[in-house]
Amino acid sequence: MENYDKLSPIGEGTYGVVMKCRHRESGQIVAIKKFKESDDDAQIRKTALREVRMLKQLKHENIVNLFDVFRRKGKLYLVFEHVDHTILEDLEKHPNGLSDHRDHGVVRKVMYQLLRAVDYLHSHNVIHRDIKPENILVTSSGIIKLCDFGFARTLGANYTDYVATRWYRAPELLVGDTEYGKPVDMWAVGCIFSEILTGQPLFPGDSDIDQLYRIMKCLGQLTRRHMEIFLKNPLFVGLRLPDIGKLTPLESKLPHISSHAMAFLKSSLIYNPEERATAKQLLADPYFTADGWHARFEADLAKLLQSEDGYSTFQASGPPGTAKGQSRSKKPTGKKAVQADLARQNS
Repeated sequence: MENYDKLSPIGEGTYGVVMKCRHRESGQIVAIKKFKESDDDAQIRKTALREVRMLKQLKHENIVNLFDVFRRKGKLYLVFEHVDHTILEDLEKHPNGLSDHRDHGVVRKVMYQLLRAVDYLHSHNVIHRDIKPENILVTSSGIIKLCDFGFARTLGANYTDYVATRWYRAPELLVGDTEYGKPVDMWAVGCIFSEILTGQPLFPGDSDIDQLYRIMKCLGQLTRRHMEIFLKNPLFVGLRLPDIGKLTPLESKLPHISSHAMAFLKSSLIYNPEERATAKQLLADPYFTADGWHARFEADLAKLLQSEDGYSTFQASGPPGTAKGQSRSKKPTGKKAVQADLARQNS
């Protein structure tokens, strides 16, 4: 950390704390994530190195930039571009939701850019698995940046660990289906769309059973496949899903949104993952394309991205790979240690 001055805390998560810092040489403001535990914690180490590996491969205007990686005193540090705030903070300021006005509203701008990021991930066979409001960053000029790739996986890998915050978790994840894929991200996109329209989470379940109940109360019974998986899941032995009674459909939960917005929402919240809309399909949805909004925003977005290009391409000059006075024959530190870790994970 000798190359950075700490300015203020930004946040704290399960695995680490994030600080707003200033790079001493350039004066650039950055966000530095310090993982809480030492290298002895296997799960934290695995999550940290996965995030590093993913972000070194993924470069897109709507994905947060990883500038630097180093290790000090057994702890891993990730240096990111600093982004102004999160969608969660916007929702806390606007408890009734954000504006969806056709010309001046922000909902379309947020969703369009989020889908650009998700479409990019999916085109590279990566699923994020933890899309939620606090993982959607917003720059001061309104550029969206998807962050936190600790749970991201390449499609087809063995999925063995916890994924997705419950409120945004797709039905196939809730029942314990291990054969899931890109559609889990699209379910989360739908839940977020509803939340930024209304200011309230769509399915705020207190447990996995309660989460399933809330979804079924709105969308009806699970698919046969999902019900069979639920009944065979040892985690649910002795449990049954509550009677849902009369449905409370999406139209009742969001009575004031446009027909285009409702159709968009429904297409992302389809039970059958194979029928759920893809990010590419939603980018071409009438919700965006009607009245030429899509073309106008693409032009505006290109200008915004061009104006932020110098910021986005900043590269922090990281600390040396060898601590002062340390022999190179000893265990590597800094970037070299991280590179060695990544090499071992990929071998």
